[in-house]
Amino acid sequence: MPFLRKTGPNVVSASAGAGLKPQHYHDVLEKSPESKTDISWFEVHTENYMGAGGPPHFYLEKIRQDYPISMHGVGLSLGSAEGLDLAHLHGIKAAVERYQPSLVSEHISWSITDGVYLNDLIPIPYTAESLQIICDNIDHMQNFLGRKILVENPSSYLQYTSSNQEEPDFINEMLGQTGCGLLLDVNNVFVSCQNHGWDAHDYISRFRPETVEEIHLAGHAVKKFGKKKILIDDHGSNISRDVWDLYDFTLSLMGNKPTLIEWDNNIPSFKTLEQEAARANIWLDKHKTILARVETYGALA
Repeated sequence: MPFLRKTGPNVVSASAGAGLKPQHYHDVLEKSPESKTDISWFEVHTENYMGAGGPPHFYLEKIRQDYPISMHGVGLSLGSAEGLDLAHLHGIKAAVERYQPSLVSEHISWSITDGVYLNDLIPIPYTAESLQIICDNIDHMQNFLGRKILVENPSSYLQYTSSNQEEPDFINEMLGQTGCGLLLDVNNVFVSCQNHGWDAHDYISRFRPETVEEIHLAGHAVKKFGKKKILIDDHGSNISRDVWDLYDFTLSLMGNKPTLIEWDNNIPSFKTLEQEAARANIWLDKHKTILARVETYGALA
């Protein structure tokens, strides 16, 4: 298998990036490195680049020469009690070695049972037993890849009656035991908190800034079932005003972090992604300015 030379940009900065879609390959390549817009890095779903060749590799290899990337897995099933699928893990490792991404991430969920892959990211119960299972699987993945990974908080619609820990506490335990980082999906926080009646500000406040290494932003849908309203994390629309406000709050606590615009359904024009990234950069610039002022006044005090 041909491997990309370790050249070109390789650090995802605390700026806005976007999920790379085949519909936008040409839009990205038509922009010269000198005319990069508000999108300064791209994230790809690892599974889309686990094949030996073909158009996905042709385009990503070109784009990777000018942009740093992160790789975000959606199918390893870190929460599976059966352990990790070694063939899948080998595929992830080959893709990581090929493209040398700045960040590698997966989900706090499960999606495989008895060799059957479910097309969903199913939340896990928050118990001591499931904590040990996912920690063992994270350790396995990190040791196999020889690098630290990030894990993403889930969006959820129902809760397990067997859970005896609150979600942020469970995640913090997991981060502490494995040394992995957190990919904090602000839209997922908003969706889950709205669905379960949790306090989104309290949820985010429980994490230490140094554990958060990437942020995701996305749109969600609102569905009504009689008098019941459910938010669905569908990544198919613009980011809502409420999520932008929660992102502002998140940056005020965590500092500036690499921030991804996710859009996986109803794929818009590349221009729309650029506009959403520009909005994220406005918030990032705001907090960068605030921090600079605080540091200046602190030095003068």
